[in-house]
Amino acid sequence: MGVNIRITSGPAIERSGDLAAILTNLRSQDILFIDEIHRLNRAVEEILYPAMEDFALDIIIGKGPGAKSLRLSLPPFTLIGATTRFALLSPPLRDRFGAVYRLDFYDPASLETILKRSARILQTKADEDGLREIARRARGTPRVANRLLKRVRDYAQVKANGKVTKSVAVEALAKLEVDHIGLDEVDHKLLHSIIDKFNGGPVGLDTIAASISEEPDTIMDVYEPYLLQLGFLDRTPRGRLATQLAYQHLGLPYNKEKPAQPTLWQNNNSEEKTSGS
Repeated sequence: MGVNIRITSGPAIERSGDLAAILTNLRSQDILFIDEIHRLNRAVEEILYPAMEDFALDIIIGKGPGAKSLRLSLPPFTLIGATTRFALLSPPLRDRFGAVYRLDFYDPASLETILKRSARILQTKADEDGLREIARRARGTPRVANRLLKRVRDYAQVKANGKVTKSVAVEALAKLEVDHIGLDEVDHKLLHSIIDKFNGGPVGLDTIAASISEEPDTIMDVYEPYLLQLGFLDRTPRGRLATQLAYQHLGLPYNKEKPAQPTLWQNNNSEEKTSGS
């Protein structure tokens, strides 16, 4: 676009003055990118309202009865916010954005392109088959792909003269316990817990977390989204349920039967009534 971009994050902007300083240093048509925008506190967030609507900055000079409000004009700029928790944005801020876009998981071909660039930056020798194998197991996420590439590179430097091939990638990822679709040790523990300990579910999130010694938030935010995308888990009102696809992936027989319903036995033997003579 031929303009400057300023990059910051919600947790890094602690005070209203921090955001005011960023806004006043913007040039015409610049882009301000705020990552984790849902973590802005309310006082800082209110500075954005007039900036987004009128390209203006309202500041207070002085304190007490002598305080004055001053409005400064800002050059036209573009604000881009990124968040994984769209619902946590306050309605006034959320409604001021002109467009909302959802970023989906990356396909393997795109991840392979990203890995080629990362391999050049890391000065790592890698063939297309090796990078393709890593891309298949990256859970559709570039940062996961880059992390796996670094670990495969480490393995290649020790075991394969520094070159990442398909066989080297398969061996290295097996050492990391990452299977052919990207499921790691915790994913397998989670699925096996539901299937082996709770007959495939449904079972509550807290119960699953306790059974595999993980925090419920970690399971819900880190592991469940990919398992849900693959169709290995179902969320039901009664809890999590392992699907037939999960059984097939783990090589387990799918003989899911409904548990026997408790039977109510009724004693129909009534006492005989006798009548006196």
